[in-house]
Amino acid sequence: MPATKVVVNIPGESPYDVRIGADVLDGLGAYCKRLAGVASAPRMVVVTDSNVAPLYLERAKDSLRTAGFRVSDIVVPAGEESKSLSVIGEVWEALGALGLTRDCCVVALGGGVVGDLAGFAASTYMRGIAVVQVPTTLLAMVDSSVGGKTGVNLSAGKNLVGTFKQPAYVCASTAVLSTLPAREWACGCAEIAKSSVIDSDEFFFWLVEHAPELAAREESVVAQAIARSVVFKANVVAEDKTESRGVRECLNYGHTLGHAVEKLSGYGVFSHGAAVAEGMRFAARLGEALVGTPHELTQAQDELLDTLGLPALAWSAAPEDMLDAMKRDKKARAGVVRFVLPRDVGAWELVNVPDDVLLEHLRAWKAGK
Repeated sequence: MPATKVVVNIPGESPYDVRIGADVLDGLGAYCKRLAGVASAPRMVVVTDSNVAPLYLERAKDSLRTAGFRVSDIVVPAGEESKSLSVIGEVWEALGALGLTRDCCVVALGGGVVGDLAGFAASTYMRGIAVVQVPTTLLAMVDSSVGGKTGVNLSAGKNLVGTFKQPAYVCASTAVLSTLPAREWACGCAEIAKSSVIDSDEFFFWLVEHAPELAAREESVVAQAIARSVVFKANVVAEDKTESRGVRECLNYGHTLGHAVEKLSGYGVFSHGAAVAEGMRFAARLGEALVGTPHELTQAQDELLDTLGLPALAWSAAPEDMLDAMKRDKKARAGVVRFVLPRDVGAWELVNVPDDVLLEHLRAWKAGK
């Protein structure tokens, strides 16, 4: 099937294309030759990780070389631990040792960790050089590769240091998803489900209808799900590029509790998507109490997540520890935890939740385990 193209238009930024299709990786170099600010780059540096490199690094480099680019690569260890100050320091040093100049370009080939790390490196090296995102996971295709968020983790929490850096191009090859483990596939499905709840009835009920096919990786449904998610995120980012107007905060649906789950269970114990799905279940129930979320939506969301391979977690932690982790999250303000709560499909509200109310619901959440 032919590639699908979504154009991301963000005020104050150059528009960029997101191309979704089975064969777009082989055309990476040729497409980069069409990009202003990239076409004449004297060097391209592909940043990838130790899992992706054996699978797709040479294919990406061959495409770039065939188009006439001089290509180098940097391979970092796979895993969330690479989103660290020590690894970003090594990447900066490597870019310097390669002699990169301001007119060069970084190509981020990998999942969300590589996209965030390489994007942060590109946004800060020489105060900013071009970056092309080549996501290799479903989660990265529908979320982190679009919108320009980059960053690394600190011991205090995820993504506490970062920048906004829009890519010059996003190359989303659905063919590379064939090697994605089931855990990572479900991880991307969680982000698609999140987008559908926040976006609209049309997206949500389309996903409910096609969830079995998405879980089974049916090609046409996968491409549609990615495109719908990219359109949703692009529209949100266009309204709130730097998360300063409150609009972009809707993208944090499920993430408030989800980030606390990741931190307290130990990063990597549960996938990001599994943690976000748990956060969505919690937020819908909190929404029933605080903003009138229909119980039917909570049930429909539960069933959707189950179908997508995202069952409720058997894990829990002390409510007081969960509250403390949420207060340390970058989304908290003045020590108050904020939740994105769905009033209904396509309608959401950002709510400051008092500690006593949140603890009550966290105790009910733990008791339910």
